[in-house]
Amino acid sequence: MSSAAEQFLRDAATKSADLVHREIIRRNMDSYEAAHQRGRSRIKNWEAARRRCQEIKREAIEHLDKYLLQFEEKVIAHGGHVFWAANGDEACAYIKDLAVSRNVRTVVKSKSMVTEEIHLSPVLEKVGIKVWETDLGEFIVQLRNEPPYHIVTPAMHLNRQQIRELFREKLGEDIADADPQKLVALARRKLREAFFAAEMGISGANFLVADSGAIAISTNEGNGRLSTSLPRIHVAVTGIEKIVPRLEDLGTLWPVLATSGTGQPITTYSTLIGGPRRPSEADGPEEFHVVLLDNGRSSLLANAEEREVLTCIRCGACLNICPVYRNIGGHTYNTTYQGPIGSVLTPHLRGNDFQHLAQASSLCGACSSVCPVNINLHHHLLHNRRDAAASGNAKASERAQFRLWRTAMLHPGLYRLGGWMMRRSLRLLYGMGLAGTVFDPMRAWSRKRTPMPLPAKSFRTRWKEGLEKEEQGRGQVGNK
Repeated sequence: MSSAAEQFLRDAATKSADLVHREIIRRNMDSYEAAHQRGRSRIKNWEAARRRCQEIKREAIEHLDKYLLQFEEKVIAHGGHVFWAANGDEACAYIKDLAVSRNVRTVVKSKSMVTEEIHLSPVLEKVGIKVWETDLGEFIVQLRNEPPYHIVTPAMHLNRQQIRELFREKLGEDIADADPQKLVALARRKLREAFFAAEMGISGANFLVADSGAIAISTNEGNGRLSTSLPRIHVAVTGIEKIVPRLEDLGTLWPVLATSGTGQPITTYSTLIGGPRRPSEADGPEEFHVVLLDNGRSSLLANAEEREVLTCIRCGACLNICPVYRNIGGHTYNTTYQGPIGSVLTPHLRGNDFQHLAQASSLCGACSSVCPVNINLHHHLLHNRRDAAASGNAKASERAQFRLWRTAMLHPGLYRLGGWMMRRSLRLLYGMGLAGTVFDPMRAWSRKRTPMPLPAKSFRTRWKEGLEKEEQGRGQVGNK
């Protein structure tokens, strides 16, 4: 087992035992679920909307080269610059060199998971540039010196008392009653100073519109527009998979993204940015740069079996519904992208050290059922498990267990015998009061739960009896 897998198991055990953490997440997830259901009811045909989003994104991914080149052509025509980064190091070097050459001392960042993926902030801070996260949740976790907990709500794991203590320690002001409005007002005052001092603003992009050369950003705070319009330089850092063919596609994608992400009919701020300030305009940046990041995405694109993963629109719905995520939390994954989508995507982007994430799933299929672009996530989790087994990184005990399982599945008589022996053994153990002890093969379940009732007959037997009764019934009808 790799060190990353061992660390994952340790962190999962710690977080799942933290009842305060689990209560915070449960409350937030329950609130999201109610909002999501209300949001879906506002759309006349939710499944039709999902299919249309899937079609749009699949078209873009299948013709990625064409649409990216069209996007680049439009951006340049509008006075912007486009940089193609093969990996995170190239993207960080370009932005750092740009900042140094323009004498940038302060950067404000709108929420961007791609900049988290490439670890941009530490690179800029090493050359003396102060970086401010301006999304409230990102600002909070930056003060805590930790990564975002969730791809949509970065500080979901904290309650207002914890945030109050953080602000008292880091910002020097104590909001005695931990009133949310007062906490937000304090953060706003601190961030406004950064907005007016910054020479560079950095953002991500929810979508790149090929036919207009615009980036589309969806936020619920004004920080996004302040970060992209007040500083004299705006840099948008985005994965190449964010492209969509047409501006009109946003008419479907924007409301579906909002509904899946937060349950809203549309996010508070839906912004299109098509280049730097023009001579006739009063505001906006003097320079506009788009960094198109590959970082393993082309390799995933070349994998016909897995490439639909690139159609993800980062709504976070699969995280919110995942029973594993609800118990172990976002930081346990130790990745930029957590939950089901992170468990599928990360091994392709970061290699074999993260193959264990595919096991962090019950394969219940809930993630696939809520995905707004119909990604078959639990199917891809199975693919990743298969690939992990094929790589030879599985434990010897696991390989032996699966060989035994395979043998049983290929020999029905052996399978029936095993089932019969297991039922008799468990009945004996439970009768002796040994449920949940080290002698119980179902201990992982029964040590903290009521033991599962043991059926008197196997499913195979009951199925056979049902068929026999059905045949008898048909015979009686025929005789009449």
